[in-house]
Amino acid sequence: MSDLIKIFTERGDLAHLALLLWAAAASAGLWFALREMAAASRRFDDFVHALELFNRRARRRRDRDDNGGDHD
Repeated sequence: MSDLIKIFTERGDLAHLALLLWAAAASAGLWFALREMAAASRRFDDFVHALELFNRRARRRRDRDDNGGDHD
């Protein structure tokens, strides 16, 4: 990596080196943000699935109680 920096500095292309480093950092930041958004989306999907399962069980219990469950 230091050889690459040496080549850039000898040729006077420091602006290009700065631009390359900025682009690499921006791309890494975008990749990280997209990865985190995908993980958040999966967690939300898991939550919605668990909530749907909970509601289905609660509805089944309510229907069972309404249609002749344990009545005193």
